[in-house]
Amino acid sequence: MLNIGIGLGRLQHWHDGLGEVSRQLGLALAAQAPRLHAEFGWRLHFHLPATFHGVFGDAVGYLGTHTGQRWLHLRATRFALWHNLHQHIRLQPPLGCGKRLDTVHDLNFLHLKHGAKLDRYRQRLRRRLQRCDAVVAISRHVAGDIACELAPLAAPVQVVHNGSTDLTALAQRPAPGLVPGAYLLHLSRLAPSKNVAALLALAAAWPEQTLVLAGASSDYSAAVQRQVAERQLGNVHVVLDFDEAQKAWLYAHCAGFVFPSLTEGFGLPPIEAMHFGKPVFLSRLTSLPEVGGALAHYFDSFDGAAMRARIQAGIAEHAGPGRADAVRAHAQQFSWQRCADAYLGLYRAMLA
Repeated sequence: MLNIGIGLGRLQHWHDGLGEVSRQLGLALAAQAPRLHAEFGWRLHFHLPATFHGVFGDAVGYLGTHTGQRWLHLRATRFALWHNLHQHIRLQPPLGCGKRLDTVHDLNFLHLKHGAKLDRYRQRLRRRLQRCDAVVAISRHVAGDIACELAPLAAPVQVVHNGSTDLTALAQRPAPGLVPGAYLLHLSRLAPSKNVAALLALAAAWPEQTLVLAGASSDYSAAVQRQVAERQLGNVHVVLDFDEAQKAWLYAHCAGFVFPSLTEGFGLPPIEAMHFGKPVFLSRLTSLPEVGGALAHYFDSFDGAAMRARIQAGIAEHAGPGRADAVRAHAQQFSWQRCADAYLGLYRAMLA
């Protein structure tokens, strides 16, 4: 039997981008565990905190995490392959494991760090990837960043796009105080890199249009709420800590989805919105044109009035025949099953 370890790190919840990728990709891989065992003699093991053991079913193994594994990770079980699902995992693979694969989601530190700190981040990631037998980037944009900033690497870099969860069949729960079809939606972790400042400028330039900012509670989301109050933006609603049923309702009943993010390795929320056939409005930065393709609309300026004009024109264009169906078809390209199959093909090649 060949043991394959899949590292999720010391995650605390599933409610951000890395958590969503870890959960959905883990479920898609675990669904194939019986076939993989019967056909190839593989056994999948998920490395994550004990709180989450069992979440992927009983056809896979579970490995606990510990802070000491940042320096030394000992296991009686030997692993033919160890796959870390993202580059932020600080825990080491078990001593004696065979092949090593890392997935890189972004090089956002290039935009957020400066001077000596930027150099430290670059060198740390380069050293990490030099120890890998293969590297996956979740978009061509990230692969390009790796080639420009970290080359030469010993390992080849392959692109495997993330999947995206289709929430259209979920039972929905309305968000209080919102009129269906009357609001624009932004959904993210509400960080500065999501360009919330531009969204507030949009709200100020379009006072008759309701704008919903949806995300998780944090110091930054509290700061956003204070800004909304101070600027008397009565058309802005901040919705925090929603569940999947409310998230599906927010997507299903928005007039459009706005996502002027400054740095993205992929960008899951725009594709989630496209599953509902919604018009999406994105920045032209980093990976978003690659993910949104020709069916998304793009901001050429983050000036509030210019964003308003782009959204009004895009919503009118979206009303054309067949447009919503084309948007849904685009989203369906990004399935977690396709993503899992791509990784399993890579596992086979590495273990051959």
